[in-house]
Amino acid sequence: MEVLGEQFLIERIGTDGDIKKAIEIIREYDGKVSAFGMGGIDLYVSVGNKRYTIRDAVPIAKAAKISPIVDGSGLKNTLERKVVDYLVKEKILDFKNKKVLLVCGMDRFGMAEALENTGCDLVLGDLIFALGLPIPLKSLKSLYIIASIIAPIACRLPISLLYPTGEKQEKKSEPKFERFYHEADVVAGDFHFIKQHLPKDISGKIILTNTVTAADVDLLSKRGAKMLITTTPKLNGRSFGTNVMEGVLVSLSDKPYKSLTPDDYSQLLDKIGFLPRIEVLN
Repeated sequence: MEVLGEQFLIERIGTDGDIKKAIEIIREYDGKVSAFGMGGIDLYVSVGNKRYTIRDAVPIAKAAKISPIVDGSGLKNTLERKVVDYLVKEKILDFKNKKVLLVCGMDRFGMAEALENTGCDLVLGDLIFALGLPIPLKSLKSLYIIASIIAPIACRLPISLLYPTGEKQEKKSEPKFERFYHEADVVAGDFHFIKQHLPKDISGKIILTNTVTAADVDLLSKRGAKMLITTTPKLNGRSFGTNVMEGVLVSLSDKPYKSLTPDDYSQLLDKIGFLPRIEVLN
């Protein structure tokens, strides 16, 4: 693809959840690529001003010595806020009085804050979808409290226990927590979390996510979803994760990537003109 006159080759290389294999690939390509996007695992989860490091991600990030490696967190904080504001401003989606299920607030704190500011009835599914406890959180304040207790412990667990990796991403959804979907007007957040317990009937639901393939779109359509909105644009039939888009921005920036601020990301996004993908499915 071409972005701001620069030709990009964007490749997604899976390792079936194998961290050692990921490290080998990074070492092989280090210095040969302009940036790595670390997908399927974040280096940090952020809640408010607190940042918690995910232990399994550290050796992956350290494997890159020359090329910058990004996990999408810089962009999540910027792009996903902008998308929520854009949807309201352009009158595409009025969140007020709508019940919004955000499957994991710690994974998307920027989106969580932006959604709460819209005046929606926000339900945070961190305990439900990350830990399997059917306890909804009703405010960011409750997320702060839970995060301060759980995040330091959870971040030390193997990533496979916290997030679907490898074959788990291809498993048929088990509608274990379907009542939370049925109660929501909008289901938001990471698509693998959404898909894990997706009910067979989601008629009328609006899905706000990213990283979807053509097969994922087909699945949502068949199950009755009304609309799909992805925070990242559609490229060659799929929406990539924020880590890929952050890798693009880091490659285009004149600044060293570690010094990039939310304002820098925001300016680059405006310059490129990235807009959310919006598709009416049913």
